[in-house]
Amino acid sequence: MLARLGLRAAPGLGLLQRSQQLKHSAWLALAPHRLNSGLPVNIGVLFVPQQEAWVVERMGKFHRILEPGLNFLIPLLDRIRYVQSLKEIVINVPEQSAVTLDNVTLQIDGVLYLRVMDPYKASYGVEDPEYAVTQLAQTTMRSELGKLSLDRVFRERESLNANIVDAINQASDCWGIRCLRYEIKDIHVPPRVKESMQMQVEAERRKRATVLESEGTRESAINVAEGQKQAQILASEAEKAEQINKAAGEANAMLVKARAKAEAIQLLAAALAQQNGSAAASLSVAEQYVNAFSKLAKDSNTLLLPTNTGDVTSMVTQALGIYTTLTKPQAVKTQDEMPPAREDPQPPPTEVLKAEEASSS
Repeated sequence: MLARLGLRAAPGLGLLQRSQQLKHSAWLALAPHRLNSGLPVNIGVLFVPQQEAWVVERMGKFHRILEPGLNFLIPLLDRIRYVQSLKEIVINVPEQSAVTLDNVTLQIDGVLYLRVMDPYKASYGVEDPEYAVTQLAQTTMRSELGKLSLDRVFRERESLNANIVDAINQASDCWGIRCLRYEIKDIHVPPRVKESMQMQVEAERRKRATVLESEGTRESAINVAEGQKQAQILASEAEKAEQINKAAGEANAMLVKARAKAEAIQLLAAALAQQNGSAAASLSVAEQYVNAFSKLAKDSNTLLLPTNTGDVTSMVTQALGIYTTLTKPQAVKTQDEMPPAREDPQPPPTEVLKAEEASSS
């Protein structure tokens, strides 16, 4: 990073010291046990902080790595050459341009999280580990973006980050550095492409709304038709049940009426078979005839009257004649079935009435 900014990094600085050299220059100047380069001075007894690794050279050759805590060195012969931080380091990957598979130029940046796993390799494997990892992340990002279209870049961001991490770890294994994760921060598209994407999103939303509205209309029509169908079925079933019940009721009523009429006929026949039954029947018919004749003028103004309206005797005789005509076959049948009766010297009432009618006329 310092090399890209045109600054010269002091030899022996690790990742953490190189990234913070400019920020902590005042603090380094005030530290009594550090030189202008920022490296600790060998005074024989050294205290190494936690999560740091100090690489020691003896007479210009790698000797050992000091662990956190109390350490003893030989002055003048031993020299602390590199200081490596074992903490997780965050590096901002600068914004760069990349071309997608469908020839769209994007401006994209990211954040890289890495950690020094082997201080020896990080010190002697590469000159500037931070700059090397940053450049590797940028090139890998351009390579991965060239394999994807613009729509897939936004949908497959997770897979894109994982591919970049795998590529960095394969290359940085010999540097003693491990990339933990990579995250894309911002993706900037050209204004025209952004407008096209916005129009596409709006068109897709309108299409989705139209489809949903049509589906709702269809479901509503289906529900209404289904409801009408069920209503018609229920109405027809109700009408069918009503007609069945009505027919059953009428049949039962007819049967009851027929039984009552049959019983009445049986009772009437039994009454007629008794002594003087015919005379009683004739009297009843005559009374009904007179009553019916008296009600003729109550229902209508038009009347058909016989010529002898004032002759009640003739009217009764006519009613008895009608009754005799209707009952004659039954009387003949009854006489055939019954034993011969005793001769009555008196003439039947019908002949007496006919004689009276002839004399009156």
